Amino acid sequence: MKKIYIVEDEDNIRDLVVYAVNNSGFQGIGLTNYEELKKEILKAHPDLILLDIMLEDEDGYDILNKLKDSIETKEIPIIMLTAKTEEIDKVRGLDMGADDYVTKPFGVMELISRIKAVLRRTVKKNDIEKKEISFRDIKVNIDQRIVTLDNKKLDLTYKEFELLLYLIENKNIVLTRQKLTEKIWGFDYEGESRTVDVHIRTLRQKLEYASDYIVTVRNVGYKIVG
Repeated sequence: MKKIYIVEDEDNIRDLVVYAVNNSGFQGIGLTNYEELKKEILKAHPDLILLDIMLEDEDGYDILNKLKDSIETKEIPIIMLTAKTEEIDKVRGLDMGADDYVTKPFGVMELISRIKAVLRRTVKKNDIEKKEISFRDIKVNIDQRIVTLDNKKLDLTYKEFELLLYLIENKNIVLTRQKLTEKIWGFDYEGESRTVDVHIRTLRQKLEYASDYIVTVRNVGYKIVG
């Protein structure tokens, strides 16, 4: 079931939207501000966010900007909800990365249709983008879980593949050992604390000359550069 976070500080509107979303086959979670949204995102990423512009605690545009600036949340689809009707307001939200814009008052059926349309576009976009990614002379076929270096297939384990893919998806960004452990092995992993280092070492061995692409950041973690 797709999860949708509704950030709206007007109780009656938020309750109505949550009810409509839940009755349309989604899981709607109502939130009143950015702090609540951050806490929920830490628990689980939603499939879509409905974000009100005119929030009491913080401007919705500022929240949109924070979400799109973060590597963790920039791919989450966002539909803006607002009472503003000026074209410049709509253009501003869309230019900042919003996927759609719904003006209050809105019909519930229209809102659900917009949600479904954005989710369809997102699925198609992700299917196209995520079949294969390249980094320098490394190619990763995600569907077939095949990695090639200069067109030579590499024999990677499941975790080595996941580790390399995550590094490439976050190229030039320093990833802490804790972050890598949580992403690749899960938040509740209780195994050897040096597991990341061991897998980085074996991955480098298999990458041959391309092992230099993975850089150790002393006392922090790793990044892949290029």
